[in-house]
Amino acid sequence: MTNGVVAAILFAALLHAGWNALIKRRDQDSLTASIGIAAGSALISLCLLPFVPAPAPASWPFLAASAVPQIAYYLLIGKVYRGSDLGLAYPVMRGTAPLFVAAANALLFGETLSLTGLVGIGGICGGVLLIAGDRFKGLDAGTTVMTALGIALVIAAYTVLDGAGVRRSASPAGYTLWVFLLTGAGLAGWSMIRHRARMLESLREDFWTPLGGGGASLLSYGIALWAMTKAPVAAVAALRETSILFAAVISMVLLREKITWNRIAAALLLTAGAVAIRLS
Repeated sequence: MTNGVVAAILFAALLHAGWNALIKRRDQDSLTASIGIAAGSALISLCLLPFVPAPAPASWPFLAASAVPQIAYYLLIGKVYRGSDLGLAYPVMRGTAPLFVAAANALLFGETLSLTGLVGIGGICGGVLLIAGDRFKGLDAGTTVMTALGIALVIAAYTVLDGAGVRRSASPAGYTLWVFLLTGAGLAGWSMIRHRARMLESLREDFWTPLGGGGASLLSYGIALWAMTKAPVAAVAALRETSILFAAVISMVLLREKITWNRIAAALLLTAGAVAIRLS
């Protein structure tokens, strides 16, 4: 993995933490915010599609299949952030996903990492779970953790599908835009049927969150998909989980969440894991 690829993935991690914080900031209205961000990314994708090559037909089945877990992802994060702490939900769902991705790629595609890379994945996941362990005292922690683990499985599903699809697309940019268009259009259509008044009111009150969050989400995942064409999928997915470091800073500075020794130790472990993957 080259230095340029590493830098790009870290920037994608920052963007990902940022738009998740936007959803958490809405708290009780987090589902509407999540759907709005998906719709915003779909709108941006629609505007950009004429300027990029279309993905090759070989990738279309993966596009269609990926839209299902992508839609589930936005619905579930909208649910888990409603009243739950970003410092609990985010690290569990993002940190355990690389384990599922690595296992799936090994079983389906025979794609394996070196021992150093596997240690790096373990370090990142261990660090994230150490952060989460600091919050297990909450009465709602059990439900939050189970939901977050379910989200991790969803993340693994679309990561594996998109990793395979983008390699067959001959156009990472085109593939990315179509993923977001299908996902956002599906969610927007569902929300306008089920929650039309609520969605329209939310857009009138805050137009910039869906647009800015949608742009950040689109760019973050687009960079990750591009990186998957340059490095092993599991390594890209694992290194992208350093977004928890950025999320920790955002949660402390903007959301006023408390820092603990558990989180400091976890940050060091996460960094060590990222370095191990970089050297693998």
